[in-house]
Amino acid sequence: MSEHLEAILADCLREHADSYTAKAILKEFPTVRDILNASEDELRLIKGIGPIKAKQLSAIVKFAKCAYGSAGDKVTIKSPEDAYNFMRSKLEQLEIEQFHVIGLNTKNSVVFEEMVSQGSINASIVTPRENFNLLIRRHCAGAIVAHNHPSGDCTPSKEDIDLTDALVNSGKIIGIPILDHVIVGQGKYYSFKEHGLICI
Repeated sequence: MSEHLEAILADCLREHADSYTAKAILKEFPTVRDILNASEDELRLIKGIGPIKAKQLSAIVKFAKCAYGSAGDKVTIKSPEDAYNFMRSKLEQLEIEQFHVIGLNTKNSVVFEEMVSQGSINASIVTPRENFNLLIRRHCAGAIVAHNHPSGDCTPSKEDIDLTDALVNSGKIIGIPILDHVIVGQGKYYSFKEHGLICI
């Protein structure tokens, strides 16, 4: 996948397939999502990218965003149930815990959704820094976090509560509020917001 992406970037830059510049871009922005959310100023910081190439890449990115955005309606999350329905197919049948972050814009439409961690969910593994780096880079106005309990019982553990508190407090400082934490069980969910554990 990375080699394919590298070749596409090289074509966009009109460089040879083994382009140093394409490699440098992928080192800084390793996924398609990262590249699509890179600003022109961020691109210009990469060695080998001057003002003209940065503007060229930025224009290609804007075109891709428009094409992607017109392919279908954006998902809007207005309630804990919406968040559960959005994440249910991704988490409900898993046999291992996964922690995901959902970035939202000012209208609560989904900007991105990404898995942050897999395995035991606790504050030492899922760090606020990791979550908010993603949200800041994608210029999100708010976020919802979600994870699953493979046991099917979606009652939050002490680790779940401690992690949520850490994320909520960090969000208040940074200015990107954590709107909810949804735990997905078997055919049911637990919302920290609904239970008064997150107050916005």
